[in-house]
Amino acid sequence: MALILLFLGSIHVFGQSIERIEPPNWWIGMQNPHLQIMFQGPNIGLLRPEVDLKDIKLLDFKCPGNKNYLFVDISIGPKCIAGKVPIRLYNGKEFVTTISYPLQERQANSRTRKSYTPSDVIYLITPDRFANGDPTNDNALGMIEKANRSDKNGRHGGDIEGIHQHLEYISDMGCTAIWINPLLENNMSRYSYHGYAITDFYNIDPRMGTNESYRELCHDAHRLGLKVIMDGINNHCGLEHWWMKDLPTPDWINFNQQSYIETNHRKTLQPDPHAYAGDITILENGWFVPTMPDLNVTQSYLATYLIQNSIWWIEYAGIDGIRMDTYLYPDQNFSANWSKAVTEEYPDLNITGEVWYEQPSVLSYWQKGKLNANGYQSYLPSLFDFPLQLALVKSLNSDNSWGNGWVYLYETLALDFEYPDPDHLVVFADNHDMSRIYAQLDNDIEKVKLALAYIFTTRGIPEMYYGTEIIMNSPKTRDDGLVRGDFPGGWLQDTINAFSGEGLNAQQKAMQQYVKKILNWRKTATAIQNGKLTHFVPENGLYVYIRHNEQQQIMVVLNKNATSQTLNLDRFRKLLSQHHIGEEIITGKPISLDQLLQVPAMQAMIIDCK
Repeated sequence: MALILLFLGSIHVFGQSIERIEPPNWWIGMQNPHLQIMFQGPNIGLLRPEVDLKDIKLLDFKCPGNKNYLFVDISIGPKCIAGKVPIRLYNGKEFVTTISYPLQERQANSRTRKSYTPSDVIYLITPDRFANGDPTNDNALGMIEKANRSDKNGRHGGDIEGIHQHLEYISDMGCTAIWINPLLENNMSRYSYHGYAITDFYNIDPRMGTNESYRELCHDAHRLGLKVIMDGINNHCGLEHWWMKDLPTPDWINFNQQSYIETNHRKTLQPDPHAYAGDITILENGWFVPTMPDLNVTQSYLATYLIQNSIWWIEYAGIDGIRMDTYLYPDQNFSANWSKAVTEEYPDLNITGEVWYEQPSVLSYWQKGKLNANGYQSYLPSLFDFPLQLALVKSLNSDNSWGNGWVYLYETLALDFEYPDPDHLVVFADNHDMSRIYAQLDNDIEKVKLALAYIFTTRGIPEMYYGTEIIMNSPKTRDDGLVRGDFPGGWLQDTINAFSGEGLNAQQKAMQQYVKKILNWRKTATAIQNGKLTHFVPENGLYVYIRHNEQQQIMVVLNKNATSQTLNLDRFRKLLSQHHIGEEIITGKPISLDQLLQVPAMQAMIIDCK
């Protein structure tokens, strides 16, 4: 990237430098041979490009209306070799300059990279709040907002180096993938720490690190067996994005130059057979907040720009998957085209879309393979299972009467017939956009343990928010600055260090060990990773399910009673087959499976049947 910026500084057009070329490079051997290159700089749109290479074909070029932009489309032939493509620029017939555009070799096995699956456990990190590995970048040159750890909504200094220094902690915990909230530049005046107001789609925020340090993080994570999931945003950018001062086209931003129109957040609109088209327009084109302009993804140049940006980061950094923010808010046809383009380039890459809705019938509309009544075809492999999260909390916070308790969870899971592939939903107890699970469960540690035991053993891909392993807390009413609190030990002045255990109380240490025990066992539990789930109607505050494949049977018993319960195993004999003993993996104790099982109060039992 530094080399690319260096050669840009030497290019002048009518006495002005070309300020940006995006994407800054590309690769040979891509599945899609077409590439759109955006040139930005004073009067660049007045020029005419020429390419004279046997294996590179100039398909089209156009100034989109703003003379400071030029979009050039080329086709990269299958026999093209890595090197620099000379793109000559002319003013009429007069030669102006040559741009040497880099084409690189792809990494070995790039196209066939393996992504995160139900065999993984994801550790979710808000990077500004995890660890400050490099205090020298807290107030980077040119960045508006300065570090202020005393402000719950300010920047606290966490960065890529902080994550890098603690990869072994994450791996030792038993997690096998990391989802990191956005790291791209967010040069906003305030409230920029969360990363969702991007001001440059091709550069890491300098307060987080550099493009190269992100690539090194991915490389070293892979050495430890950790996959890296990038947090992407197609719906909006930050108000201070560099192009907001000089838009490529008037329609680059939805409702541009109009009175502020906010999205209506009505998430049933796209599948609704009775929906008014104008309401769908407000959903998809309205802004989230005044500081986040809504991108017009139906604009062809922008649509291609966003698709190529995702592919660029996968190829450049070697990431293993994408979490796509606010997946349903852009135009739904663009979202389908984006998912299709990315997965055609990387067939095994997993993408999890954020569709925050509590009914499986709506959530399933967005998963690849769903036959929707309106004919909409999605290409999104995975979604976050918000319905199951809500049911989990309701189950644990309600009594054990006939229609309450575990019934919420049981009946929500029973709706899996709505999904084309429920096993690839991401299941979670909480995340960065809701109160901590400890708060949601009324600060009851035993409930938290039950919740995590369920998340780690049910179908799907489990995700755990950083700090849950040490019972990090927040107000029960959502307060983002506190939900995304600082991980203790991530700053040199911290007196408590959760990475080393120094200063943690007994409950925090016990929770750490509880999580570590289950997750490290899960790495070899094939029935949990890919087995069928059979669950039984909850009775007397007990919920039982069995995960099973040809190699293994795991029986999970969740007891939400304040007293121990005796469970008659005759009901499960058909699935337990000839198993008479088992090992309870949390305690390591042997278990008799002959007839009666004593289940301790407010505890989970995870039994590996022998």
